[in-house]
Amino acid sequence: MTLTLIGCALVIYLVGALCAACAGKRAPLASFFGGSAALGGGLFGLAGTVLSFVNIGPAQWHGAWSVPLGALSVKLDALGAFFLAPLFVLTTLAAFYGMEYLRPYGKTKNLGLHWCFYNLLSAAMVVVVIASDSVLFLISWEVMSLASFFLVIFDHEHAAVRNAGWIYLVATHIGMLFLLVFFLTAGFCAGSTDMQTWVGFKFSKSAAAILFCTALVGFGSKAGFFPFHVWLPEAHPAAPSHVSAVMSGIMIKMGIYGIMRAISILPFPPAWWGALLVVLGGVSGVLGVLLALGQHDLKRLLAYHSVENIGIITLGLGCGLLGVHYRIPALAALGFAGALLHVVNHALFKGLLFLSAGCVLNKTGTLALDRLGGLLKRMPVTALCFLIGAVAICGLPPLNGFISEFLIYNAAFAGLTAGGKPLLLAAVAVVFGLALIGGLALACFTKAFGIVFLGQARVKLDKEVSEPGRLMLMPMVILSLLCVGIGLGFGFVINLAEAPIGLLAGGTAAGIAPVLDNMRTTLIAVAVVFVVAALLIAIITAVRRRLLSRRNVRSSETWGCGYGNPKPSMQYTASSFADPLVSFFALALRPHKRAHFAQGLFPMQAEFTTHVPDLALERVYTPLFRQVEKALKRLRWLQGGKVNYYVLYIAATLLLTLMGVFLWPR
Repeated sequence: MTLTLIGCALVIYLVGALCAACAGKRAPLASFFGGSAALGGGLFGLAGTVLSFVNIGPAQWHGAWSVPLGALSVKLDALGAFFLAPLFVLTTLAAFYGMEYLRPYGKTKNLGLHWCFYNLLSAAMVVVVIASDSVLFLISWEVMSLASFFLVIFDHEHAAVRNAGWIYLVATHIGMLFLLVFFLTAGFCAGSTDMQTWVGFKFSKSAAAILFCTALVGFGSKAGFFPFHVWLPEAHPAAPSHVSAVMSGIMIKMGIYGIMRAISILPFPPAWWGALLVVLGGVSGVLGVLLALGQHDLKRLLAYHSVENIGIITLGLGCGLLGVHYRIPALAALGFAGALLHVVNHALFKGLLFLSAGCVLNKTGTLALDRLGGLLKRMPVTALCFLIGAVAICGLPPLNGFISEFLIYNAAFAGLTAGGKPLLLAAVAVVFGLALIGGLALACFTKAFGIVFLGQARVKLDKEVSEPGRLMLMPMVILSLLCVGIGLGFGFVINLAEAPIGLLAGGTAAGIAPVLDNMRTTLIAVAVVFVVAALLIAIITAVRRRLLSRRNVRSSETWGCGYGNPKPSMQYTASSFADPLVSFFALALRPHKRAHFAQGLFPMQAEFTTHVPDLALERVYTPLFRQVEKALKRLRWLQGGKVNYYVLYIAATLLLTLMGVFLWPR
């Protein structure tokens, strides 16, 4: 029944994609087909996922498939279900949002193609999660990459959007090369393309090391690990906001899913696997939030925070692997629990933040921080939703981001008390990294929220600013409630995570339940404290209003620091607010500054701007690909323009493919 419902969801997605493509430029019809398919597919899929949480044991199905080397084999276990739940929730809510968000493009864009690729992306991600055969997995992975590419280049008239799309396409196919190595190596060693047969197979140490490293690069390039992240801050700002929410909230988690699936397949992990993930997670988290702090475009800022949060998830995975290696149940359980819950939490609050940024763009026409300000009075619901997302992403209680980061903190403390110098160093690195990430994230979102929603408008906007319609507000309100609900209802969510933690923990799975029970009790106490505090604040506020209702109360401005008539130009800019921290980390960020300071008693003009480049893109990838381009130009003689040459190339390719089929071990 579980897979039947999810199969119905896939059929609805594919039929909706086809109908939307046929509708073409008839925008209302295309949006109806696309949005209805996303809603129907999401509801059926979510019902099947909920049913899988209730049922005991995985659901699987195997069908005949004539594709060479592969089979139509699917399986849904606890780990897959944990990823499918946020997938169906966010893709459905983002589709609702997109139906209104795309209305201004109805006369100029082919919305049918957009909704076609949106539903294809949703279907492909579902198949990635449930695929049991490696060939089916790779095909769905490629469909996911291509569909998201066409969604990214929605505004392809702009050169920056086309450039972002090509960077993403190149990055995702470089990652695909490493995935091919991973699946071919595992398939040759185990003698089968069925990933179920790989579980428990005794890979040699060298083969396991190759598999782990290729999985880390191949899946990590999709997840956005530093330094494989360079496509992410280019593609997310370029895509429509509901697509950005899905890509950041769900699609990059397919990389995390792939790494977790590889961990569940591979044999007992050596200590360096966990240590490598801790280093990779710490570097991604710290540099991601530092690069976000220096951005002046709201969606680009949020994109770098995706790198940061992927780093937090990786820290949890590193702790979990170290716990498995050293056989410390508390370290393994809390590390994996924190990583899994942060997958869900990040999907919710990052989706919320991107949708809120889309409302700002939709109503003001800009995401440049220094052109915004004072939107709280005109867009109060949007501002409140953005604030909830900001508090959650900063890991502050009592919202959901606090829960997962608190679990990873406790995992690190479990490592500190376990003893052993290597484990001690890793635990200290996790604690220090999380503390630094949290502090910098708080500073970054203080800047983002304060400059966009508080103060006065810095420039006169072209059109009247107000709240968007209900189709855009409703998904944001639901995501906000989920962020609060998970933060307060931690016990229910951790019950769902217990089974996938057991798949990842392997030999230490027996000691998971007591650890999670203790943590559940602690976090329920934290939630109760915050609920009581909120009730007390509400009571005090009500009593105060009642007492003041009979008195004549006057309000006036606070002291203006000597400025009798403050102007928008006197406010902090994005550059000036972040400059102390950007300057402190200048050695890592290498910021470009341009300053013209005020001079004289009555200065008429002053200017200060900063630009923080992505050093991985500017110093590594751009020079590297320029050299590759020069080398490839020497092979242009292969394109002679003669048809017989191309026929020869095709024949040679077919011959090599057939040789591979016949030589593949039966």
